[in-house]
Amino acid sequence: MAPLVLLTDRSLPDVLPALSASGHDVKLEPLTSDPSRHLLELSALALLIDAVADPEKALTVARAARSWRPAPSIVVIAARGDLDRHPWSEVADDVLLPEASAAEIRLRLDLLARRAGDGGDAVIRLGPLTVNVDTYQVALSGRLLDLTYKEFELLRFLVRSPGRVFTRSALLREVWGFDFYGGTRTVDVHVRRLRAKLGPEHETLIQTVRGVGYRAAEPLPRDRDL
Repeated sequence: MAPLVLLTDRSLPDVLPALSASGHDVKLEPLTSDPSRHLLELSALALLIDAVADPEKALTVARAARSWRPAPSIVVIAARGDLDRHPWSEVADDVLLPEASAAEIRLRLDLLARRAGDGGDAVIRLGPLTVNVDTYQVALSGRLLDLTYKEFELLRFLVRSPGRVFTRSALLREVWGFDFYGGTRTVDVHVRRLRAKLGPEHETLIQTVRGVGYRAAEPLPRDRDL
């Protein structure tokens, strides 16, 4: 299950007491007026913003996060008395009250994931990589990648089965089709191009299994080919 990222300067029990009982992994990050885009690399289910203590600051943070690409799903935790005082609907996908129960939190997050496409096959995530099979867009830490059609198809096929190793022949068959007459070197060329576009920091999202083929995998602690 993807984690939740909670932006706050308070402890989790002070912000949303029932969240720890919702079954979600929660990562706490400081609530700064200029949130870092590194939060996108956490591949969070949603970005939760604590707006109880300082609604104006939370609104600024939400607006900044909304401008990222891809834009994260944003949930604001607001006091009941502040619901009508600020334009939360312009910057947030949902709002939670601090007294929300664990059941309500789970339901709202499930519905949010469904609306965002994370509950279906439209969006595939692998570490900082997001592949949208409906829009044919690939984003890496918020940066859109310019891929050819076959590069996209190869990446999508690998990312759909992270950890599974595919031979070059299997990839050639599945991505290029039975009527393709090129050799398996075609796969190597496309993998090399994909890695170049992923960049040195993320090229090991596509790993080589020597003597066998390739696989997609979660980021390694250090960038090195297997």
